[in-house]
This record gives sequence, C-alpha cells and structure tokens, in this order.
Amino acid sequence: MKIQILGTGCARCDDLYRNTVEAAKRLQDTGIQVDKVGDPEVFLRLNVFVTPALVVDDIVVSTGKVLTADQIEAELLKHRAGE
Repeated sequence: MKIQILGTGCARCDDLYRNTVEAAKRLQDTGIQVDKVGDPEVFLRLNVFVTPALVVDDIVVSTGKVLTADQIEAELLKHRAGE
C-alpha cells in the first residue's frame, strides 16, 4: 500500500504525516510505504487544491484536514478490505 501526504511542508502537513506513520505502525504491515509529496504537479494530477491531503494508492482520501491516527487507521483498513 502506497500512502502519500500531499503538502507544502506546513505544520498541518507534518501533523498529518506523523499521524499517518502512527496509523501504519498500528497495522503492522511491512508493505505500507508513507511518503511526503510537495510537488505541485502531483497535486494537480490528483485534483488536490487544498492541503494537507491523504492519498492511498492514488486515491484521494482526505483534503484540507488533519485526520487523527484512529481516523487514518480506519481508512486504511477500509482500503485494505477493498483490495
């Protein structure tokens, strides 16, 4: 599972990244990769105009919010169940 945090490096983006790393650790899945992405071209490709954004396997899950680790974990479990 490929997870991207889209953002420009602001505090909210960093918070979402930390919460995402925490959620990924809870799942104990070594196949999860979490990356920060600051490239505006990626934002446009995914139609993200408000950051921070959480993207799972190129599907935009959330924009403009700092989800908690619990919320992110729930989203990842939903995504995993759909695979």
